[in-house]
Amino acid sequence: MELTGAQILLESLRREDVEVVFGFPGGAVIDIYDQLPNYPLKHVLARHEQGAIHAADGYARASGRVGVCLVTSGPGATNAVTGIATAYMDSVPVVIVTGQVPTPLIGNDAFQEVDIVGITRPCTKHNYLVKDVRDLARVIKEAFYLAATGRPGPVLIDLPKDVQQAKCEYKYPKTIKMRSYNPTYAPNLKQVARVADVVRKAKKPIIYAGGGVIASGASEDLIWLARTYDIPVTATLMALGCFPADDPLWLGMLGMHGTYAANLAISHADLILAIGSRFDDRVTGKLSEFAKNAKIVHIDIDPTSIQKNVAVHIPVVADCKSFLAALRQSLAAAPAGAAAEDTPPAAGRHASWLERIDAWKAEKPLTYAADSKVIKPQHVIEVISRLTKGQAVITTEVGQNQMWAAQFYQFTRPRSFISSGGLGTMGFGFPAAIGAQMACPDRLVIDVAGDGSIQMCIQELATAVCYDLPVKIVILNNGYLGMVRQWQELFYAKNYCATCLDVAPDFVKLAEAYGAAGYRLTDPSQVESVLAEAFALPKTVIVDVVIDREENVAPMVPAGKSITEMILV
Repeated sequence: MELTGAQILLESLRREDVEVVFGFPGGAVIDIYDQLPNYPLKHVLARHEQGAIHAADGYARASGRVGVCLVTSGPGATNAVTGIATAYMDSVPVVIVTGQVPTPLIGNDAFQEVDIVGITRPCTKHNYLVKDVRDLARVIKEAFYLAATGRPGPVLIDLPKDVQQAKCEYKYPKTIKMRSYNPTYAPNLKQVARVADVVRKAKKPIIYAGGGVIASGASEDLIWLARTYDIPVTATLMALGCFPADDPLWLGMLGMHGTYAANLAISHADLILAIGSRFDDRVTGKLSEFAKNAKIVHIDIDPTSIQKNVAVHIPVVADCKSFLAALRQSLAAAPAGAAAEDTPPAAGRHASWLERIDAWKAEKPLTYAADSKVIKPQHVIEVISRLTKGQAVITTEVGQNQMWAAQFYQFTRPRSFISSGGLGTMGFGFPAAIGAQMACPDRLVIDVAGDGSIQMCIQELATAVCYDLPVKIVILNNGYLGMVRQWQELFYAKNYCATCLDVAPDFVKLAEAYGAAGYRLTDPSQVESVLAEAFALPKTVIVDVVIDREENVAPMVPAGKSITEMILV
């Protein structure tokens, strides 16, 4: 069967079981769009390429499948770079197809030409410039394989216009094998036995879970380990939902805006099981003070992440799910010549450690000063959590809104919290919610936003309304770029330079202008009833919540300080 390059691309997407393509057309991809109606692919027309790539990212995070984004050359491609970097930092599987000028014009400064392969080399797992249509089917197969396997990530295919138009015999590979790419899934069993040994002997263990737990589908295995061996659990921003927030062993998030109990527990632990996490600077704080008395076990599928930031006593290169299955077997087996105290610990063995942690939880819980006249953002998140029973998909923008959502929403299942962690991309949450709603049409999807960040991709209201997506946007509106203002208050003598948003749109009228519904909340007593009404509407809704202007996120660890040096309420 002879097909054009454009047809090969679309037929290959079909064979990869792609359901949705998020994109924005242009001259360099018009041949692909010309063929698109002939294939059983749903195309979501974003209103900006950044919105398209964030939506593909949100789709991937919510579904666990590869997200697909299609944009044109030049500015279409560069507009997607922020979203590509966002996916790269958070290890999200996305395949991006960019149009390119015809191959004879590459390097000639042709109209809408840009070296997108060179630009994205540092922020993609891999990228391709396809110069021969006969390579295209193999490249697409490789791209999906690379994006979804090992440590997931974005893969870009740059497709010149003449390659899209050229024809060749089509044969799609059934499997792919790349000699230089062989991710390690199964752990070294000798290392697993060492981990089992330190788990048996630990008096004050803690699990520090990262996004790798969710990516590998290992949440149930993690819950089994924690509950069976009475090990408390903390998690990074990316791992919220991997462990139920209503479990007594749950400590909440750790790090810069982590809980008092989580930060003290990891600082006093004698064993840290770091599973699918990477010890980023917002987690560790001052490195020289981080967990000085703990033996550290680090499990990660990416060997370059191990020993990158902290010294590790037992490194294990493996997929989190495979590791936890192997650890379960190793723990179940009695160690040769084991003394009585070395036998597998029963539930309750760490009672004194858990009692100490419970005391920290009681001493300094997450809290805020309630007010009957001014709406507190933490109260809004608590109400959202109660109304949705922890079952909604929550996306966020970046800043104070992100941290309040992470702290006060009670996540009960994985793939329910979608946020830009590594890159911290303002404008991410709303288009990501569009992607998540496409992936989960039966779930309530809520974007928790700030009045600054929501304006960065607000044009995607048209996308949500166009496709009848009932996404809810809850804007925590304080008239500031809130997190930067908080830093200015605490560390720059209240020099509020360039953070006050003096001019802002009427978000209710803006919603209505796009065909969505809009509400404004100013009275704390109406928060629950208005949110309940908004969530019940089967359409796109903005709820503009006017909150306490100078409410801060707490706890907060100042930059460069130990995570035990928290600023509390």
